[in-house]
Amino acid sequence: MKINEISDLAKVAGNTETAAEATPFPRGAFAGSQRVSLFTLGCKVNQVETEALREEFIHHGYQIADSWDAADIYVINTCAVTSTAEKKSRAIIRRARRTNPHSLVVVTGCYAQLAKSELAQLPDVDLLVSNQDKEFLVECINRYLRQEEEISCDSSRLRPARYTHHHPRTRGFIKIQDGCENYCSYCIVPRLRGPVRSKLPEHVLEEIQSMIAADYREIVLNGIHLGHYGKDMEGWDLTRLLKLILDRVPGEYRIRLGSLEPTEIGEELIELVINEPRLCKHLHIPLQSGSDRILQSMNRHYTAGQYLELVTDLYLREPKMGLTSDVMVGFPGEGEREFRETYQLIHDSPLNDLHVFRFSIRPGTRAALMENQVSETVKKERSQELIELGRRRRASFLQSLIGAELRVLTEETAPEGMRGLSENYAEVLVEGAQDANRFYHVRIYGVREESLLAVRAEA
Repeated sequence: MKINEISDLAKVAGNTETAAEATPFPRGAFAGSQRVSLFTLGCKVNQVETEALREEFIHHGYQIADSWDAADIYVINTCAVTSTAEKKSRAIIRRARRTNPHSLVVVTGCYAQLAKSELAQLPDVDLLVSNQDKEFLVECINRYLRQEEEISCDSSRLRPARYTHHHPRTRGFIKIQDGCENYCSYCIVPRLRGPVRSKLPEHVLEEIQSMIAADYREIVLNGIHLGHYGKDMEGWDLTRLLKLILDRVPGEYRIRLGSLEPTEIGEELIELVINEPRLCKHLHIPLQSGSDRILQSMNRHYTAGQYLELVTDLYLREPKMGLTSDVMVGFPGEGEREFRETYQLIHDSPLNDLHVFRFSIRPGTRAALMENQVSETVKKERSQELIELGRRRRASFLQSLIGAELRVLTEETAPEGMRGLSENYAEVLVEGAQDANRFYHVRIYGVREESLLAVRAEA
C-alpha cells in the first residue's frame, strides 16, 4: 500500500513541547549517531516484535543504549489487553519524555492502535506506529530523520526478521503469524491486530536458519493466534509448516510452540509433537473457564468436557508432557457455581501450570456491556484460590518427574552446575554441567523449590 504524508504509517503526534519547553528532536540527524532504548509491555508476541526491532535498528546503524537514561530515541511497544496495561503504557511514555526532554518518543503496539487519536494529542508523543506497520518502524524513523514525508510498504504479509549474534542467547522467538478473527466477547485484540496474516514458509525457514547460525538452540514459534497460521494461504497450516521445518532445517535445535487453542490441536499435530524429538513436549492450551455457560458467553468454541478430554488424552499418551493453561476469573455472570466448575475441572485435569488473570472490562467488547459484572473483591479471592491450586498442580508435576530422564538446554551458571530448561518446560539444575547453550541428557533425582535437580545420564 502507498502511505502518504507518513501519518498513516507513523502519525506525527501533537508537538514535542513539554512543560519544560523542550526543543524538538533534531530532524535531519544521522541515524548512526542516535542511541535507542526499547521498552516492551504485554504479551510474548510484543516481546518478539521488540527483539526484531532491536536487530533492525542495529542493522541500520543505530546504537542500542546501555541504559534508559542514555537514549536519544525511545521506542515503547505498548499493550492494551487490560486497563492496567494502558496505565503502564501511559506512565512509560511520560517517563521517557521526563528522562530526556529532547528525545524522539515513538509509540507503537496495541495501546497506540486503540487510542491513537488520544495519543496523537499528547505532547509527550512524537510518532505513532500502527501494529500492522510495526515492522517498518525503523524505516519510518529513518525517513523522519531525513525529513521525508512519504514511505511505501506492504503490510499485508509478514516479512522476515533479522537475527545476529550480538549477545549470547539460547532461546529465540519467531513471530510467524499476526491477527485474530475469533472475537471472544472479552477480547479487544481482533480490533487492535486486524485479520490473520501469516509469514511465508520460506521466510520462516530463513529466520530459523539465521537463528541456528547465530547459535540459538531453542526456537519458539509465536503468533497472536498461532493455530490459525496459514489460514490466509491456500494449502498451509501449522502442522505442514512444522513438517517443512523439520525436513529442511538440519542441526541440533528444538522447537517450542506458543499458545494453541484447544480446537486447533488435531491428531496429526499431536502425533508430531509426541513422536518428533525436535519438538518440545509442551503445549500451552488456554482454558479460560470450566463452565459451559461461561464458555458460551465468552464465545469460546469448545465445551469444558471437550477441553478435559483433550488434555487427558495428551497426558495418557505422554505423561511427561508439560500442559499449561490460561484461566480467567470474574467474567460477567460467573457465580459461585460456575467458578466451582472451573476449579473442579482444573483439579481433575493433568494441567501442570496455570496463568490466572482477572476479567478486565475492555471498551468496545460485548463483555463490557454484559450484566452481572463481578466485584473486584470476588475476582481477587477467586484468583488467589486458583493460583494456589496451580501451585499445587505444579508441585505435584515436578514430583512426578523424579526418576525420569529429560533433555535439558542449559542457559546459565548455577551452584554446582548449570541451570536450564527441559523440553516439557521445567527449570532444571544440572549438577556437573559446565557449558551453557548445550543439550544435556539428564536423570531427575529431586526437587528444590520450583526447580528439578538432575545429574547427567548415560547417553
